Amino acid sequence: MLDSIDKVLVVDDDMEICNMIELFLLKEKFQVVKAFDGEDAVKKFITEMPSIVILDIMLPKMDGYDVCREIKKISQVPIIMLTAKGETFDKVLGLRLGADDYMVKPFEPEELIARIRAVLRRTNPKDYNNGEKIIFPSLMIDMDDFSIRVNDERLNLPKKEMELLYFLASNPNKLFTREQLIEQIWGYDFVGETRTVDVHIKRLREKLKGVEDKYEIKTVWGVGYKLEVKKSV
Repeated sequence: MLDSIDKVLVVDDDMEICNMIELFLLKEKFQVVKAFDGEDAVKKFITEMPSIVILDIMLPKMDGYDVCREIKKISQVPIIMLTAKGETFDKVLGLRLGADDYMVKPFEPEELIARIRAVLRRTNPKDYNNGEKIIFPSLMIDMDDFSIRVNDERLNLPKKEMELLYFLASNPNKLFTREQLIEQIWGYDFVGETRTVDVHIKRLREKLKGVEDKYEIKTVWGVGYKLEVKKSV
């Protein structure tokens, strides 16, 4: 992975969750700023100028919706909202306020990292230097020039195919629904059918010919897709 210079503002009144997220972000070379209530979050956003905000909804002094509203008055910096399992999350309200993504607790830190990178790529395509590579035996995914190498043969991919492959490869053996893939790659404002995912998957499979014994974009019928890495790799 390319070292990141992006700064992340993590806002949650649960110190353990904040510290856990911070640990994984630092491991991925992000800078981290933490806030434990809504008012402090707005103040630190103004003084620290982060690249992205991870924002819990249930906060003291000012809830996550109000924090999101205040931030969006002065900035288009992307926001990923967090909600605890069982809490009511008004997706429509979050989107109207400008949220770019959301996650339900508990979540895997690796998925949060992947979502942060996906949102940054989607919202800051020029400023955020992709420059990232995933290297497997016989397969390399290079986000710097949107290319893959299959058995050392270079292939150039369209932007959305590349982002879809990169996201799946960043989460090997993890299953995603079509709706999750739409949200991650195309964004909430995408107008179209989930069949779009199927078309892109079909094209990717054609371009991965030659490494099917090692990697396979596998369909789980009625659910979605995953990049399956065979045990022999």
